[in-house]
Amino acid sequence: MGLPVISLVGRPNVGKSTLFNRLSRSRQALVSDFEGLTRDRQYAEVSLDDDTLCTIIDTGGLTNEVNLVDSGIQGQVLNALEESDVIYFILSARDGVTGLDLEIASQLRRLKKNIVLVCNKAEGLDPSLAAEFYELGLGEPILIAAEHGQGIEALIDQTLPLLPEATIEEEDDVEGIAVAVLGRPNVGKSTLINRILGEERVLAIDLPGTTRDSIYIPFEREGQKYTLIDTAGIRRKRSTHHKIEKFSIIKAIDALEKSHVVILVLDAHEGVTEQDATLLGMIADKGRALMIALNKWDGLDDYQKSEVKRKLEVKLSFVNYASVHYISALHGSGVGKLFAPIQQSFKSAGEHHPTPLLNKILEKANQGHQPPPVKGRRLKIKYVHQSDVFPPTFTFHGNHLHNVPNAYERYLKNLFIRELKLTNTPIRIEYKSGENPFKDKKNKLTDRQINKRRRMMQFTKSRR
Repeated sequence: MGLPVISLVGRPNVGKSTLFNRLSRSRQALVSDFEGLTRDRQYAEVSLDDDTLCTIIDTGGLTNEVNLVDSGIQGQVLNALEESDVIYFILSARDGVTGLDLEIASQLRRLKKNIVLVCNKAEGLDPSLAAEFYELGLGEPILIAAEHGQGIEALIDQTLPLLPEATIEEEDDVEGIAVAVLGRPNVGKSTLINRILGEERVLAIDLPGTTRDSIYIPFEREGQKYTLIDTAGIRRKRSTHHKIEKFSIIKAIDALEKSHVVILVLDAHEGVTEQDATLLGMIADKGRALMIALNKWDGLDDYQKSEVKRKLEVKLSFVNYASVHYISALHGSGVGKLFAPIQQSFKSAGEHHPTPLLNKILEKANQGHQPPPVKGRRLKIKYVHQSDVFPPTFTFHGNHLHNVPNAYERYLKNLFIRELKLTNTPIRIEYKSGENPFKDKKNKLTDRQINKRRRMMQFTKSRR
């Protein structure tokens, strides 16, 4: 499902992150009175009413210290705006209209997007004093106090008619093993896809939509059906002259939702960058099977190759289940060797394991390393069963499992991955503790028991 997108934009310290947290009912964005805390974009899926889901994006504050449009955070913000269906332009009602607000407004008007003017920190403000905000030329301002939840319903009512309907993709769009190809711009994603297909993407099926849609490319190899999910997106004709496509987390989220296996393409010359780490974190959170393709490998000398491998071991330690493949998409070296691990990854992530086998592994775990005591109580894991796939999810049952230490959970994960011979897939662990069915029930005493208890108490007192 392609959800509508709302971006929150404005100068620093006007309350963008506070509104983001209010709408997403979370503390996902860091909120403080210090300016400029939001460096990167924050994404959340929210429900505005019973029928409307959308994605909201919290952006970094725009400043005019260097250049409004072209400096670092501004570039991130403009990428978010390009993805958006509705833009909340947020101002501070306490500060009035500043010169920077006027400059931002002039940039927003050129985008020809649906813009909602949001005046935050308006608690106790006389509505007639908001007239100055009309000079921005963006329509009627909506007065809110995000910190206290005031005016949020009016803001949502103003927004709902502006949102497009969510697009629902047919399940038939994905056949066989769905493989998402992710990576930063210009690392060679499209070159790799063309090399896999052996042609210039003549089989591409372009689903209708905007530039943030992914492209689903079905093909067959040696009797196995695949669907490649290309996150390069459908670019409008006016945008095709750009050599480097924009990095879009929206496209990545969409691809992850529909994929079984992810190939993350890295540039061997650059190693793991901050954007790569962001993608790796998202892939790990979604629990998708992961392969890492280090592209442009043939352009390095022996010393550079050893340095890259050394740095990768450190930076990829939190996804140590993923295999690394050294390829050259341009020349085709190593690309054909990706298919066997793709199939094995798909099998590992989607396989159901019999409960007796899982409990034998659990017995081995208990013999090798007993669960540690927590708050004076010894954890006791009695049995385990598999509750889901993609990723494999195992539910452990026992006593006092509310606070299993992270170190012991890592021990369990590593042991189960090794014993089940899982390839390139993480596993998830859930815990269920046996509840005492009588913990909230009081034992009702009979008249005979009450009299016996009274005599016992009298006897105890007389002995003193």
